[in-house]
Amino acid sequence: MEHVRKVLELLYDRPAGFFSTDELARAAACSRGQVAEALQQLRQTGHAMEISPTEGVRLIRPVRLDPHLIERRLGTSRIGRSVICFEEVASTNDVAAEAGWQESADGLVVLAEWQRSGRGRQGRQWLSPAGENVLMSVLLEASPRPLPHEAITIAAGLAVAEGIETACGPMGCELKWPNDVLIEHGKVAGVLVELRRREERRFVIVGIGINVGASPPIGEVDARATHLAAHFGDMVERIEVIRGVLRKLEKWVSVVDGGELDSLHDAWVSRCGMINQRVTVISDGVRHIGRALDVNPLVGLVLSCDDGRCVHIPAERASLVVSPA
Repeated sequence: MEHVRKVLELLYDRPAGFFSTDELARAAACSRGQVAEALQQLRQTGHAMEISPTEGVRLIRPVRLDPHLIERRLGTSRIGRSVICFEEVASTNDVAAEAGWQESADGLVVLAEWQRSGRGRQGRQWLSPAGENVLMSVLLEASPRPLPHEAITIAAGLAVAEGIETACGPMGCELKWPNDVLIEHGKVAGVLVELRRREERRFVIVGIGINVGASPPIGEVDARATHLAAHFGDMVERIEVIRGVLRKLEKWVSVVDGGELDSLHDAWVSRCGMINQRVTVISDGVRHIGRALDVNPLVGLVLSCDDGRCVHIPAERASLVVSPA
């Protein structure tokens, strides 16, 4: 199995070139027969390859999701200690929640090529074609002290924005409360944080959807969507986006866990174009209209309403009304 992983690493780390069988054997410190076996196993697990009689073999890009490529040299201590990838699930959040009742599940990352019943906030469906995007859930154990839902939502959105830029390059990802990541006013990612509890055990499931290779067409979603390939080119690797997001998520979850929320607030607000803008928010069925004063990691949106009230609106039960274009 080790030689299979080594061959995969070598192929992945040479995005533009081919490897001959002899070169792979030398670099992986294995026999030509083991190289052939490794290539066969990689194809069986879904890795597409281009084979040239004169040049050798290389992976076809972008590469399919692979736990080993995500975990190796990730450098995190909590998030991503264990990564599992599925071809198809109903919902990665549900898979993560089921795994949460096992011991040592904290930090588990669940990914899928396709979700049958992917969901966003407020019961909306998360639309994504198979094999194109990042459909990911991260499980965080919230014992002995609960993790604040509001702060985790803010931290996750910021981690996605920063992780995208780490993997792809500067783009100026913006954040829109409560859970959207935007590029040039188009939604490229969203976050869904769910709390799960059984007896004394409490978990937070951070669901993250990132449009990498495709985005829903106009008319299928309630706001304009975009995807990373439209801005950075078709060779954006989902694996690198995932790794960038996981590293940033570990950083910001640690900040939340330590109760040091000023830096989280400042970093989030610096990317938010809503501050001092007029917005309409529906929370628990009540419509609030006014000027967005701030986003507080513990209490949510701070809104100066037209009727003179100043209200704090938590993200969990709120929906920002999108004005027609």
